[in-house]
Amino acid sequence: MYPEMRHEEVVYQNPFLAMRIWQIDTAKQAVEEMRFHTEQAWKQKQYSGWHYHEEVEFLLILQGELTAFCTEQQLVLRQGDIALFGSSEPHTTIQTQGGHLSYIVFQIDLRKYWDPSTLNSMRHFSEVIRPLSALNYVYKDNRGARDQTAALIREIYREMNDKQIGYELAVSSRIKNILLLLLRHDGGRQLNYNDNLLVERLQPAIDHVEHRLSEKLSVSEVSGLVNMSYTHFIKTFKKAVGMSFTDFVVYKRIKKAEQMLLTSNDSIAEIAESVGISNLGHFYDMFRRYNDCSPKQFKERLREPFSSD
Repeated sequence: MYPEMRHEEVVYQNPFLAMRIWQIDTAKQAVEEMRFHTEQAWKQKQYSGWHYHEEVEFLLILQGELTAFCTEQQLVLRQGDIALFGSSEPHTTIQTQGGHLSYIVFQIDLRKYWDPSTLNSMRHFSEVIRPLSALNYVYKDNRGARDQTAALIREIYREMNDKQIGYELAVSSRIKNILLLLLRHDGGRQLNYNDNLLVERLQPAIDHVEHRLSEKLSVSEVSGLVNMSYTHFIKTFKKAVGMSFTDFVVYKRIKKAEQMLLTSNDSIAEIAESVGISNLGHFYDMFRRYNDCSPKQFKERLREPFSSD
C-alpha cells in the first residue's frame, strides 16, 4: 500500500476485543537536527520510515513532549494531550523535548465493533471521506472531551492489566464511550454524515444478508430487493455503510463463524459451510484476514489466559 513505509502488524492482547494498549517510557535526549529533518521531510511529503496499520490509534501523553506527524497534520503533544490516527493512515512520532517521556498507545480495530445494534452510529467512523485524524481538533479545542477521553483510556489500560472478572465488558463500553464523545463533539462535522435515509433504504438488503449467510448471495438479487440497479446499489451501499457489499458479507460471515467456534462443537468445515463459504481454503484465508490467526488458534485462545505487554 505504501512501499516507502513499514506496515505494522498489531498483536492483540485480547483477540476478541481486537485491541492493544501499552505504556511507553523513555528518557531520550531530543535531537534538534532529527526534529528539523523530520519536519522538512513532512513538508515535502516524503514519508520514508513512517508506518501504518489497519487499527485506529490513540496516543495519550502522560509526561514530556512528543511531536506526531500524519500526512496532513503536525501535532505537538504535551501532558494530557491526545492524538488520533485513522485506519491505515501513515504517521510517525519523535520526542521533541529532552528528559522523561511517558505515553500510552492504544490501537483498536473498530471493524470488530460493528453490529446491527450500532450500525447507524459506527458508520460515521468509516473514513469514507477523510481519515479520523481530522478529529484531532476536538481534542485540541474541547478540554472536556479531551479530559474525559484521557480518563477512559487510562481506565482501559487499567482494566487490561488487572483483568478482573467482566473486564471485557468494561473495556468495550469505554471504547464506545470514546467514540460517542467524538460523535457528540464533532461540531466541525469531520466524520462521515451520509443521510440516515440511505441506511433505511438499504435495510431490507442488510436484513437479507443477516438471515441468509449460509446461502449464495447475489448482488443482482439483493439490489432488486431495494429496487436499485447493480451499479447504483454497490455505490450506495459503500456510501451508506462504509464498506463494500462484498466486504460486508464476508465480515458478517466471519463474525458468525467466530460465534460458532466459541459456542458449538461443530467442525471447522461444518462452520465454514454454515456461513456460506464452502471452500475451506478460502474460509481460512478470510478468517486470517480478520483475526490474524487460524480458526483453531482462535478457539484455543479462549482457553488460554491473555498475555499482557
